[in-house]
Amino acid sequence: MPDRPHDNALLTAWWAILGARGNAPAILDPRGEMLRTFFEIEIEALKITRMFDRIPPGSVVAVQLGNGERWPEVLLALWRRRLVPLPLPDQLSETELAVILGTIHAAALVSNAQGPLIVHRRPVPPEAHLWGGPAPDLLKLTSGTTSAPRAIRFRAGQLVADAAQICRGMGIGEHDLNYGVIPFAHSYGFSSLIVPLLTHGVALVATRDRMPRAVLDGLAATGATVFPGTPVFFQKFAEMDRLPELPALRLCISAGAPLTKHTAGMFTAKFGRKVHSFYGSSECGGISYDATENRHYEEGYVGTPLPGVEIEQEGEEAGPIVVRSAAVGDAYFPAADDAVLGGGSFVPGDLVRRTARGLYLTGRTSDVINIAGRKLNPLEIEARVEECPGVRQAVVFGVPSAHRGEEPVACVAGDGLEAAAVLRHCQQTLAPWQMPRAVWIVDEIPTTERGKINRRELAARYLAHAAAEPL
Repeated sequence: MPDRPHDNALLTAWWAILGARGNAPAILDPRGEMLRTFFEIEIEALKITRMFDRIPPGSVVAVQLGNGERWPEVLLALWRRRLVPLPLPDQLSETELAVILGTIHAAALVSNAQGPLIVHRRPVPPEAHLWGGPAPDLLKLTSGTTSAPRAIRFRAGQLVADAAQICRGMGIGEHDLNYGVIPFAHSYGFSSLIVPLLTHGVALVATRDRMPRAVLDGLAATGATVFPGTPVFFQKFAEMDRLPELPALRLCISAGAPLTKHTAGMFTAKFGRKVHSFYGSSECGGISYDATENRHYEEGYVGTPLPGVEIEQEGEEAGPIVVRSAAVGDAYFPAADDAVLGGGSFVPGDLVRRTARGLYLTGRTSDVINIAGRKLNPLEIEARVEECPGVRQAVVFGVPSAHRGEEPVACVAGDGLEAAAVLRHCQQTLAPWQMPRAVWIVDEIPTTERGKINRRELAARYLAHAAAEPL
């Protein structure tokens, strides 16, 4: 083995796990068959390290591997070459991928399409690798408060701290088996599945199959003890019949979108297990968690701060919070925003109500629409809607969705419009996840007395209209 590294807390933690858990199963497939032991992850990492020899230290290397078993070994290899991984989801269009790689100045992209690893090298300007100090150890992709791609700079110690806070707060350890269906490249999956494997020896089931029936069968076949999911999984599970026995499953976690009281109650009634709400953000990792077994669900409740997380808030009304912990990222990249992230603190874009019981999410502070963790800029959708013949003006806003957090609605004014025609136009110009849930046709789009559009007020009017006269 290589000498023990001292300047990367993730590699140091991995060294300890390797010594304690080397021969133990680390990654399984959905049938329960072993794909990697911890030692085998290390061996594969050493084999592929040479693939990155000619990439200058400090360069960004994007990683796009789906929910495959090769994530840990690729990350270890990159860190040993002092490179900066940028995890990317596999469901990106060619245009989206090109924009991200260009904006972040990635020197290479690692992919495998479920086959051999391929390193696609890219030309980058010389100044792209000038970090103004030590290079970060990881970048997390986020749109922040806009839809433009940007990343968050993390040092290894911050990622280790986040995993420690999550594992301690949720009582997860090396005796557990995580079922990995949420995307590994997203912050939720990366922090809850990949990093705990490397730093706490928590074994993982790697699966690309997101069909609810296949997930339940996989949970039964593998004997997984922990299932980190999203509200839509728990809703789909609760609607199914012919359920398999899941005697090993002890902990169900929901994050990524608000968990409704109705969905949680349906799941508990059918499976006899509580769904524990988890609230976090890409910028700071885990924030709060409902660790109790209280099955009296409340809308918006997301538990109490995780160990090591401090929450500050002015006043007693719902409003923004400040999150401080050892897991908070350093800054946005390529452009910093110190008012939101920096100096060990982060201000999420959520309205939070704090009580003696814990934290409640009550809404968003911005107009950006949060669709199952993906940020949608309404201005971009408005531009496409206004290209539809007959549309004079369009305003897009988000409305609550039980399983996706929010969904977009387009309010349009024009001549001779039909909602179906506008939706058909949208289907030709927008990705499926960007499609408006509905088109609300009005004579004139209302404005404030100062001539401005209040999207939140417009959303409230739409919901009242839809309740009175379903569209």
